[in-house]
Amino acid sequence: MTDDPIETQTPKRRITDPKEALLALERAVPGLVDHRRSAPAPLDWALVEENLGTALPSDYKYLAEWYPTFAIGDYILVGLPEPGDEPHVHRGFQSTLDVLVDAWLEPDLGLLAYPAPGGLLPWSESDESDKFMWSTAGGTPQEWFVTVAGRGGAWWHYAGGAVQFLAELCDGTLEPWGLRIFDPEATPC
Repeated sequence: MTDDPIETQTPKRRITDPKEALLALERAVPGLVDHRRSAPAPLDWALVEENLGTALPSDYKYLAEWYPTFAIGDYILVGLPEPGDEPHVHRGFQSTLDVLVDAWLEPDLGLLAYPAPGGLLPWSESDESDKFMWSTAGGTPQEWFVTVAGRGGAWWHYAGGAVQFLAELCDGTLEPWGLRIFDPEATPC
C-alpha cells in the first residue's frame, strides 16, 4: 500500500434518491436495463441488516431489489443478495472483511474494518482485486461514502453513494484513480 494521504473526489451533486441513482447507473451502463427484474425482489432487509449488525444504504438496497448480481465491463463484480439467501448474506460480507483485515487495511491511515467506528465495509470488488467499500462514518448509512482500495496501492474516497459511484465511474465523470479503464457493458453473473 501507499503512505500518501487519501484524496477525495466529490460529485457535483450527491444523489440521495435511490431511484435517481439507479437511473443514472442505467444510463451509464449499456445493456444494464436488459437485466432489470420485472418487479422488485422481495428481500428481507431486516434479517440481512440484523445479521450484519448495521443498516445498509438505501441506494444499494434499491439496486439489489431490481437487479441480480452483475458485472460491469467484465471488471467490476456487483454482488447483490438474492431472495432466500438473506440468512447467509452476512457471511459474504464477513469473508471479504477477513481478506481486508489480513491484507489490505492501513491502520496508520485510519483505515479500519467495520464494525470499528467509521470502519470499512466492502460492497464490491474488481477482477483485479480492487476493493470498493463503504466508509461507515456518518449518522446514517445514507451519509456513508465510498472508499476505493486499488490493487496498485491507491486509496481514495468518493463523497457519494455506491450506485452513484458506479454511474460516474462508468460515464467518465469520475477520475478512475488507480483503476484500469474498462468498457462499461453489463454482464449477468
